[in-house]
Amino acid sequence: MSMPLLQLANVMAYYAPIRALNVGSISIEPGEIVCLLGGNASGKSTTMKTILGMVRAAAGTVVFGGERIDRLPTQSIVARGVSLVPEARRLFGRMTVRENLALGTFCRRHRPSGELAADHDRVLSLFPRVKERLDQYAGTLSGGEQQMVAIGRALMARPKLLLMDEPSMGLAPVLVDQVFDIIRTINQQGTTILIVEQNAAVALGIAHRGYVLQSGRIVLADSAAALLASDQIRRAYLGDED
Repeated sequence: MSMPLLQLANVMAYYAPIRALNVGSISIEPGEIVCLLGGNASGKSTTMKTILGMVRAAAGTVVFGGERIDRLPTQSIVARGVSLVPEARRLFGRMTVRENLALGTFCRRHRPSGELAADHDRVLSLFPRVKERLDQYAGTLSGGEQQMVAIGRALMARPKLLLMDEPSMGLAPVLVDQVFDIIRTINQQGTTILIVEQNAAVALGIAHRGYVLQSGRIVLADSAAALLASDQIRRAYLGDED
């Protein structure tokens, strides 16, 4: 069996005196799509921030690519190949789409220009709509277009692991389907993906495996197919009644 690309073991994280996370074990194999499910304040976004070093783990370990990263600064973690598509996109509205995409290369700014140009071309091939908007201010784009730019910006870092925090938030159903089709394509091109998502049906529909968080703890972990078939998941997250 291959070494996990990412592994969290006995991780605890706090906001002031409040324990927000008490994760026993999360692992992601190279090439997987894994989703984190849970309600509000369940610890999903805190897990993402802890992986990235934005929230410091008070206990436990975070290992990426065989290297412990839980004491590294965020920029060093990004440089090692972890990139985030944040909740609510977090674009710079008064900068152009082109400039927002360029920000994704910050940790790679000393790489050959041809390599960066190839990544730019890849992003535009994934998002033809973005190509049409390169010189438009990001703040004037629709929600769906902004999500595409946010994903593109993260891809410009050439991540080995792409973290996605609520990619369906605020999108119309037809746009949700488009975005998740693109996420599947990105994975098929070789990028491992961890998705935090409240829309359990769409996330499990493209994922290989999933974890369910409740009050900062993992309460379920299984294949995506098994979680979709679980009565507990169907009642809690898919709106099914007994």
